[in-house]
Amino acid sequence: MGYELAEVNISRMKTPLDDPSFKDFVDGLEPVNALADAAPGFVWRLQTEDGDATSIHAFEWDVRGTSGILINMSVWTSVDTLAAFVYSPGHLAIMKRRREWFHHVKDVMTALWWVPAGYRPTPADAEEKIRHLRAHGPTPEVFTLKQHFPAPDAAVVEAREGDPGWLCPA
Repeated sequence: MGYELAEVNISRMKTPLDDPSFKDFVDGLEPVNALADAAPGFVWRLQTEDGDATSIHAFEWDVRGTSGILINMSVWTSVDTLAAFVYSPGHLAIMKRRREWFHHVKDVMTALWWVPAGYRPTPADAEEKIRHLRAHGPTPEVFTLKQHFPAPDAAVVEAREGDPGWLCPA
């Protein structure tokens, strides 16, 4: 059995998505999603018929008085292919501006985990993984780019430190 890397990242919105302050973010969704879809190692992403996941409701327990949660979830062939996309110029341009649209939080908002090849994770899976990571930190079950683990079928399962360049740029 092979494995693929699932990832989820969530953000607490400062204002509703239809607020004029979100225009640049909304306008950037389609181009950034197209970059992801074409990126080496990309397998799948959560989306509705609209081509994004902005209308999917999840993590309602984590709203904490904000204007809501946006969820982004995808599957990749490896940690390296995910990181290559995350830190690519097209994605970084939007990521560097995220404080304009989303609250800065100290809680874990991104989680990675291995899934059997062909499995497509659900928002419920993602909620479970974020909760586990918040409670236990990085483990072979769920981890981060900064400290990640190889797939369960790897010969050695020990933590690996992410590239120093994989730190939050904003």
